[in-house]
Amino acid sequence: MNSVSSVAKASLRRISAVGRKEFLHVLRDPRSLALGILMPLIMLFLFGYALTLDVDRVPLAVWDQSSTVQSRELISRFEGSRYFSLRSHALSYADLERAVDRREALIALVIPPDFANRLETADSPSLQVILDGSDPSTATIAQGYAEAIILTWSRRIVIQQLQKKYIQKTDLVRSEAVGEAGGEEGATQAYRAVRRGGPDEANERIRPDMASPQLEIRPRVWFNTDLVSRNFIFPGLIPVIMMIVAALLTSLSMAREWETGTMEQIVTMPVRKWELIIGKLAPYFCIGVVDLLLSVGVGYFVFSVPLKGSLLLLSALSLLFLVGALAVGMLISIIAKSQLLASQLALLVTVLPAFLLSGFIFPLENMPAPIQAVSHIVVARYFVTILRGIYLKDVGLGVLWPQALFLLGFALLILGISVRRFKKKLG
Repeated sequence: MNSVSSVAKASLRRISAVGRKEFLHVLRDPRSLALGILMPLIMLFLFGYALTLDVDRVPLAVWDQSSTVQSRELISRFEGSRYFSLRSHALSYADLERAVDRREALIALVIPPDFANRLETADSPSLQVILDGSDPSTATIAQGYAEAIILTWSRRIVIQQLQKKYIQKTDLVRSEAVGEAGGEEGATQAYRAVRRGGPDEANERIRPDMASPQLEIRPRVWFNTDLVSRNFIFPGLIPVIMMIVAALLTSLSMAREWETGTMEQIVTMPVRKWELIIGKLAPYFCIGVVDLLLSVGVGYFVFSVPLKGSLLLLSALSLLFLVGALAVGMLISIIAKSQLLASQLALLVTVLPAFLLSGFIFPLENMPAPIQAVSHIVVARYFVTILRGIYLKDVGLGVLWPQALFLLGFALLILGISVRRFKKKLG
């Protein structure tokens, strides 16, 4: 027992010695500190403020050929919506074309001259909505918003017309009852019969005009109630930043030893391979913890991104992911003996997969099947799922255990490969 503890203490001393040496190098190199701390902060604020999937205040141009109360009321619905911003009133199609060409309007509404008359006669008036298809994503969303506003407004108009016809039919039945029954009492009875669906003759007069759908949709959004894209983007941004920074920092550690000629000293040190690798990872692990704290703090206090789940679970799984990301950089540094090549490989291995194949911005379900298959080996994909589950849904290990198990297996696998690939000899 004493021999085991003495061996463990000796290993800890050797690891701490290597770690202290690497700490001193990082502290003496301001570029490493800037890369490890300032770059994540810049990326957080840049992506937090600049990257958004929300489509609101879409520039709108209107050509109102009707100039009636009804058309102005419809236009006011667009002006009162936060999704549209009325920028100009056109007088012709040429004006609309110029507004769209200059990006002064992404959507244009054309109201025909007979708009009000066809409304009065229940003749289904048509509206033209012109969209700038050069931005298909925004155009599709803006089209949905415009259709929702027009549908809501037209439904209210239909209800008003039905109410008006109902009153007219009721007055007609009432007047006929007065003539047939000869008195106010007969008219009152006929009126009550109409209200409760009474005589067949009265129902036949009113029911066709009052037909309406019986189904009503009442949508309810869970987890991200206000549908704010920042709450969706920010949890996915943390894995991307941690993956990039961790891999970039550690990818230079071993390569730097080769370029500066200090690898001979490393080889002759009485340190095992795994002790050397863990000692070299120690300072960058501490920098990664600082980056994690900064990311969570900036998200909560600056961008008001809610954290609904367990902070303890978030921290534990984040540290597990950090170990795997650092191991990737270490493996790259062992393979590539040049800092330039190591940094390029780190960017290729971490940046592109983390951005494109993790579900950070682009839904994986919309990608081709081969690309989806490749994404299963991207560790950032699983951590993005974990963070969004903890941040937005307050789920625990009962749901996230497959992703957590993958993080653990990935970290152990890459560390094992790194130890096996590192050779304590020159040449």
